[in-house]
Amino acid sequence: MLVGAGDIASCALTGDASTEAILATIPGTVFTLGDNAYESGTADEFARCYAPTWGRELARTRPAIGNHDAATAKGAAYFAFFGAAAGEPGRGYYSYDAGAWHVVVLNSECWMTACSAGSEQERWLRADLAAHPGRCMLAYWHHPYWSSGPHGNDATMRPFVDALYAAGADLILNGHDHDYERFAPQDPDGNATARGVREFVVGTGGASPYGFAIVRPNSEKRIANVFGVLKLTLSSSGYAWSFIDTAGTTRDEGSSPCHAGA
Repeated sequence: MLVGAGDIASCALTGDASTEAILATIPGTVFTLGDNAYESGTADEFARCYAPTWGRELARTRPAIGNHDAATAKGAAYFAFFGAAAGEPGRGYYSYDAGAWHVVVLNSECWMTACSAGSEQERWLRADLAAHPGRCMLAYWHHPYWSSGPHGNDATMRPFVDALYAAGADLILNGHDHDYERFAPQDPDGNATARGVREFVVGTGGASPYGFAIVRPNSEKRIANVFGVLKLTLSSSGYAWSFIDTAGTTRDEGSSPCHAGA
């Protein structure tokens, strides 16, 4: 089981306390999709804003870094707060296994560690994926490649998506836009295909929510102005998803075989 969201903790808001209350009822690994501590990812903000809420789940958390986390000293407080679970300081990309699934966490702060084709991070990603053939796979990072939210599509993430698609990965999870969106499986060019990668944008962890701008092709579900978490139930042959808001209501759910298990 994986459960989490991105765009989480601000001392000026209380949404993170509400989403953490849902996390506390769900077992498994907690993922974060970046922008863990607002506004600038300082040690004080992690201590006063993140630690009292989502910090309760620290022992089972595998985070991704976001632009707000990286705003102070290249994420020094982020790496100090999460420790080894965040990967090597300054890099912020790593992988782990969740049952039968292989999970890759990437750093979309490309000024810290390049995201381009042929970069150290992209080469590491392709090598890591090649070392885990025949596995159901998912990846997460902060900036979405596809999004109908105000930030929109981020083409800088194309090398990540190319590598994941080529390896037969199943899922991408992102934050950055403060809304919930589910896409149909698609190829890197945005063509719907059963062997494509399904993306979820889950920027609903507690930062001020907002709505949508241009609805992108293959967007299947959009929920605006809500706090909530995405729960993924993973098996050796597929996955099921549930988006749960802070009232405890399941607002989106479904299931699919993974490519390796189909």
